[in-house]
Amino acid sequence: MAAHFDRRLRKAAVTTTVAAVAVAALSASQAPDVTADGNGRRTTADKAPTSDTSSAESATGNSPYYTDLPPLNSPNPAPTTGTPASRDSAEAGVPATVLDAYKKAESALRQSKPGCNLPWQLLAAIGKVESGQARGGRVDAAGTTIGRIIGPQLDGNGFALIKDTDNGVYDGNSSYDNAVGPMQFIPSTWAWAGRDGNGDGKEDPNNVYDAALAAGHYLCRFGWDLSDPDDLDRAILSYNNSQDYLRTVRSWLEHYRKGTHEIPDGTGSLPVGRSDDPFGTGTSSRGSGASTRPQAPATTTPAPDPEPKPSRPSNPGKPSDPGKPTNPGTGSPSEPPTEPEPPTETPDPTPTDTVHHLENAGTTGLTAIAGDTFAKKISTRAETETGEAVGKVRIRFTVLGDTDATFTGGEKFAAVTTNASGVAVAPALVAGEKTGGFTVRATVIGRGVAGLDYTATVTERVADTLARTGAKDLTCTPGGTFADRVEVKATFKGAAADKVAVTATLVKSESDPGENDKGPYFKDDDGTAVRTLTGLKTGADGQLKLPELFADDTAGTFVLRLTTPGGGTLDVELKVAEAQPSTPPAESPGATPGPSTEPEA
Repeated sequence: MAAHFDRRLRKAAVTTTVAAVAVAALSASQAPDVTADGNGRRTTADKAPTSDTSSAESATGNSPYYTDLPPLNSPNPAPTTGTPASRDSAEAGVPATVLDAYKKAESALRQSKPGCNLPWQLLAAIGKVESGQARGGRVDAAGTTIGRIIGPQLDGNGFALIKDTDNGVYDGNSSYDNAVGPMQFIPSTWAWAGRDGNGDGKEDPNNVYDAALAAGHYLCRFGWDLSDPDDLDRAILSYNNSQDYLRTVRSWLEHYRKGTHEIPDGTGSLPVGRSDDPFGTGTSSRGSGASTRPQAPATTTPAPDPEPKPSRPSNPGKPSDPGKPTNPGTGSPSEPPTEPEPPTETPDPTPTDTVHHLENAGTTGLTAIAGDTFAKKISTRAETETGEAVGKVRIRFTVLGDTDATFTGGEKFAAVTTNASGVAVAPALVAGEKTGGFTVRATVIGRGVAGLDYTATVTERVADTLARTGAKDLTCTPGGTFADRVEVKATFKGAAADKVAVTATLVKSESDPGENDKGPYFKDDDGTAVRTLTGLKTGADGQLKLPELFADDTAGTFVLRLTTPGGGTLDVELKVAEAQPSTPPAESPGATPGPSTEPEA
């Protein structure tokens, strides 16, 4: 028995030594701006990147994250020590549905924001650190996690302080916010960053397709180019403002870039070791189904834990310790001496805490023509209950509704700090091509006061003048085809009017705008005669060439009327007539036939 116990001690010592060496080597070779001290602990380089993103504006609220690192590639792994190299195959695998979500998000961002250069491996790295790839791929066929993944409440007790912003809709907590889902968005961030990644009409932070697409858009905001190392670091730090977080995500990013493969859903490794667990045991409760036992060896697939119930940690700074020594002779856990709790101090209220409501700071008449920039900007004033201005408060403006209007830069949200007068002015709105009304909502970041809504309207593009660009008469024989097509140019206040809708109608006469039932006509896709065309639009230069015109057997002079929003009108004359017979050339006047003057033979 003693010999067996001695062997276990020697084995544990070897494992600890190998682990220390592995961490030191990984820190030196895989993580950016990292060095290691003599004990293998990571230290930060002097010129580490920084971020000014506050907890309330970051994706996760700077919630805890999983700190396990990717394995090293050792050429001679010792099988008895459980070296990370023996887990290469398992750690490089990403559950099938989760991997598909990352790649679809990358493809979508390549279309909508090509300058961002988002790699799906970055989403995989963040997904690994935030939730262990949705707890090893425990998702249903639609990509929704089996059970919600909920982080600890952000009540300021060891974490950031973010009071409830969603009435508990996403996180089940009506007092404080919790990070939610496989990419761990806090509700206040999801409110503007959420996306529908699987096309089911919903934006669900618990769905890996929705969460991955939202994370991609979040990382690509501010015009960042993620192929640039500095922009990449800024984007990662804005997700969770921690240098250790940056190094951990960067390490997994490089690991996945070297190669990965698809594994079945539900067979991925469960995460261990969380950033608020100083012992690295993975025993802290995140309410996310994190394993409370050591991770299974790399060559085996850990069985999924029973469905967890979201819970709040009673003391987030102190992880539970299942291995406490017992008192000899009693078998009961020995407790350290209880120290008196230090007196609690009530912190002074921040400016955000004093905001009672938001007021419109004079914004009216939010109307713009499609494609134009709104002439007026939205202004909001933060006030106390007595109406006093509150400066240094972050206001979020969010574009809502069925619209493609955005703020300058192409985003549907903007965060602005109030000035000394309590006023925050949103960036200029840019109208899209969708016409109609939409809403811009102003809310206080980090405080659950009622939002303030502004109504904006996008109207059709207009032209006040239409003119033909050709001077040839438009003629045709009965039953024939007009040789020339009608070409026009639309202008507005003298400038070319692009993308303006044009309606073309064969009217009865200049004084009667009713549609004619005879004479020239267009053809639809089925070859049927039509005498009114809609859906025509001018090009970038304001010009438009109409489809081919045909004539029935009715001869006469007809009118084609073209109209645009904004008052542009043009009547074009069309003539249908039989072709005139050709006549021989006339002889010279006074000429008379006479006898031949040719000499006789």
